[in-house]
Amino acid sequence: MLRADNFNAKYPIKPLGEVVDFLDNLRKPIKASDRVGGEYPYYGANGLQGFINDFIFDEPLVLLAEDGGHFGNPEKTIAYIAEGKYWVNNHAHVLKPKDGLDLSFLCRVLENYDVSPFIKGATRAKLTKGDASTIPIPLPPLAEQKRIAAILDKADSLRRKNQQAIQLADQFLRAVFLELFGDPVTNPKGFQLGTIRDLTESANYGTSAKASETEGEFPILRMGNITYQGGWDFSNIKYIDLSKNDERKYLARKGDLLFNRTNSKELVGKAAVFEEEKPMAIAGYLIRVRPNEKGNNYYISGYLNSKHGKKTLINMCKSIVGMANINAQEMQDIKMLIPPIKLQNKYEQIVLSTKRRLKKLVASEIASEQLFGAISQKAFAGEL
Repeated sequence: MLRADNFNAKYPIKPLGEVVDFLDNLRKPIKASDRVGGEYPYYGANGLQGFINDFIFDEPLVLLAEDGGHFGNPEKTIAYIAEGKYWVNNHAHVLKPKDGLDLSFLCRVLENYDVSPFIKGATRAKLTKGDASTIPIPLPPLAEQKRIAAILDKADSLRRKNQQAIQLADQFLRAVFLELFGDPVTNPKGFQLGTIRDLTESANYGTSAKASETEGEFPILRMGNITYQGGWDFSNIKYIDLSKNDERKYLARKGDLLFNRTNSKELVGKAAVFEEEKPMAIAGYLIRVRPNEKGNNYYISGYLNSKHGKKTLINMCKSIVGMANINAQEMQDIKMLIPPIKLQNKYEQIVLSTKRRLKKLVASEIASEQLFGAISQKAFAGEL
């Protein structure tokens, strides 16, 4: 991540508040009733949030996250450029560069900036306008700013192409799911309608025992390790010890489906098939699902991660003190089509074949991310 000590000592350094105008007074929150779709995008801390029938801004500006758990996460950028006509909610600062500061250069400085010294809040990090105004910004000559921004734009294009290829693979699997099983609503192939319970042998909760940052025999999977798209993120892992009896109850083995039963309403119900050779423990917010002879976890996961499955999960979850919950019984009661097991197994083989190809793309994406980071460091150090 970028820090002030990465900048070329020859560049003048100015606080952000001196080189941009904050247009925060113009932004507005979004009411739930306004989120009905429209032609104008609206943005927040994490980027595009949706579309609305109105706009606030009509010029390219840099948006800088004001709050959220993505601070300090190298996988998530905290700044980006918004263009066209758009709306900004109250979770992103709106920055307009003053004369002498290039818009693209400003975004490149801020997008992966280490803002940890400037944030407040233990439970939810917040970058206030006052603290953001003090962030040191390098000011090389304008022509040099444009040159650095152009170099980073080219490096970023490689990174984005890999990301797009991975997204296309995900879209391919969604298309395959529909081709094999048909629309879950209209059921054009005439499959029997049942529930997840008809396809499962067991559905068990994980352990509520306290995990350690560094010590323990088994890595433990928590709700943040399952991605919204139905994949895995092992970047933040804790550890735990289990008795022999608890190993049987709380370890995930290859082929198990893990279901996130408690989270925000948008994220509850995240599901993914565990594919690691070595077993890992599961935390109490997860449900471990094992199929019977009629079911295949890749088929169940494919449905839960489909558009219809996501909509079903959002509509059924209960909110408890700001968190949503779907318990094991409710999860097993979710209605779904029961296709022949041979067809479910065919889908599994296509998924696994696609994922083998994806590994090369993911490796390429990691390499492009590292390359972009290295080029960024050299660019702001004046070494390019």
